Amino acid sequence: MQKRVLIVEDEPAIRDMVAFALRKAGMQTLHAGDARAAKAVIGDQVPDLILLDWMLPGMSGIELARLLRKDELTREVPIIMLTARGEEPDRVNGFDAGVDDYVVKPFSARELIARIRAVMRRTHGEDADGVIEIAGLRMDCGAHRVFAGDQSISIGPTEYRLLHFFMTHPERVYSRSQLLDHVWGGGVYVEERTVDVHIRRLRLTLTPFGMEGLVQTVRGAGYRFSATT
Repeated sequence: MQKRVLIVEDEPAIRDMVAFALRKAGMQTLHAGDARAAKAVIGDQVPDLILLDWMLPGMSGIELARLLRKDELTREVPIIMLTARGEEPDRVNGFDAGVDDYVVKPFSARELIARIRAVMRRTHGEDADGVIEIAGLRMDCGAHRVFAGDQSISIGPTEYRLLHFFMTHPERVYSRSQLLDHVWGGGVYVEERTVDVHIRRLRLTLTPFGMEGLVQTVRGAGYRFSATT
């Protein structure tokens, strides 16, 4: 599954250069020139990672990072700060604001891609090849395939996205509205019961392999993906 990376950078030349490098590395890119545009983009489609410039017009990247960490929708989205300010006090301020990593300008595309992949591995639980495995269920994100042990599982596109979100965010309970925002995107207007339909399909997909119990209903709260009962 391609990763969506939001690039929040007010200089078009840098934004275009970064976007080109990310697309070449197999990632999808979203673009914003300031904090207001970034929040609008996130409202339509929650990214898997945010590249955030420190010096933005109107609201600084540090201020935006603090807001994103307080927002339930983006609380767990990893943030890499792009900045010319590489001194220790600046890095400390960034980490205090909730930034996951720093890339100091000028930087190479190769370094940036390596940092993005490293942060993805830490925050999404994927190994270097984009493979996630929980309780014998394995997702190969690069090949866009799912396995139960050595057996390949045939899975629909929406169920794949739902399973990917669950496997990268295990043990936490998510409401139907939260799943709609994260999996379908905030700009897609569908009913909450749509989530129930795809949860049911996902369970049916996993049933022949005895793994339907990984997708758990938490009464009155939503759904959780867990290897423990």
